[in-house]
Amino acid sequence: MDKLFLEVVTPERVLVSEEVDMVVAPGIEGEFGVLPGHVLFLSGIVPGELRYTTGSETESFAVTTGFAEVSQNRVSILVDAAERATEIDVERAQRAIQRAQERLARDRGSKDVDFHRAEAALKRATARLKVAQKVG
Repeated sequence: MDKLFLEVVTPERVLVSEEVDMVVAPGIEGEFGVLPGHVLFLSGIVPGELRYTTGSETESFAVTTGFAEVSQNRVSILVDAAERATEIDVERAQRAIQRAQERLARDRGSKDVDFHRAEAALKRATARLKVAQKVG
């Protein structure tokens, strides 16, 4: 069977650079899957779970925002940050959710809170927690 070549890259490091059977990623229009032979495809990536399968093994990551490109059995995922599910600090993610929720509960007229940033932080922390709990 054909394989896909997957690369998952952040500004700090290359997390994955290997042949895989399938990739599933959180796109701006919803979750999408890629199998060998997929047509050219570009998508924004939103905070969520990125997973890939090789044989009977599945690996999961929590990813933040970025882009995905699928071309000629190659999947390139470029994101601001990514963590393997097994590396996620659950307590830290829970604290981040709590902090973001506290900020978002404040008066929308408050000038000391960047609500867009707080919403983004909540989405990232929620994605990290969901991914960590799946494998925990």
